[in-house]
Amino acid sequence: DPAANAGTLKPRPWQVTIEGEVARPQVFEIDELIKSFPLEERVYRMRCVEAWSMVIPWVGFPLGDLLKRVEPTSRAKYVAFKSLLDPQQMPGQRTDLLQWPYVEGLRIDEAMHPLTILAVGLYGKRLPNQDGAPIRLVVPWKYGFKGIKSIVNIRLTEEQPPTSWNIAGPDEYGFYANVNPAVDHPRWSQATERRIGEYHRRPTLPFNGYADQVAGLYQGMDLTKFF
Repeated sequence: DPAANAGTLKPRPWQVTIEGEVARPQVFEIDELIKSFPLEERVYRMRCVEAWSMVIPWVGFPLGDLLKRVEPTSRAKYVAFKSLLDPQQMPGQRTDLLQWPYVEGLRIDEAMHPLTILAVGLYGKRLPNQDGAPIRLVVPWKYGFKGIKSIVNIRLTEEQPPTSWNIAGPDEYGFYANVNPAVDHPRWSQATERRIGEYHRRPTLPFNGYADQVAGLYQGMDLTKFF
């Protein structure tokens, strides 16, 4: 039973700070944070911007439930996330591939959407380090790089926050990064994908198959411009 397994997750010591445009800024110990919300399994498609995909049973809770607890102000238009900066534990941060620490962001209505979760496990077990331990973002209708790992800071802001891959390649990686088979990456097509474990390619679905739930968030927007 995935729900039963979810209750056995054993988080490591960690703090997540939530601040900015909120009435009740807070610092959570990770075990306190996990115990504060019922954990549930969410089986989501995951689509990488590099045109491969998986189906993953995450364990977590809605990000919106956490944001409601800190009471966003009327000026909160975006939610910015920051990863742990620790090159000793994360040797990739010793490179100049990106500006570190890794940062990401969502519009607040995207963050509050019920599909958006903070995951603390997968396959009924605690997140391993390589998958973003102890807590990461999962937004299933966006490309996987939006799912920032090892989160230590969440800040609500009035201005659109910078995001790591958009800083590194603004013509290749947009702020929104919604899965869109009609908008190619400059170096490859996004029309099809290869599911891990399969040899054939399958058509990519708009919003990764979640259009019925989320397309309304972008009504009237030019999704070629706001990619």
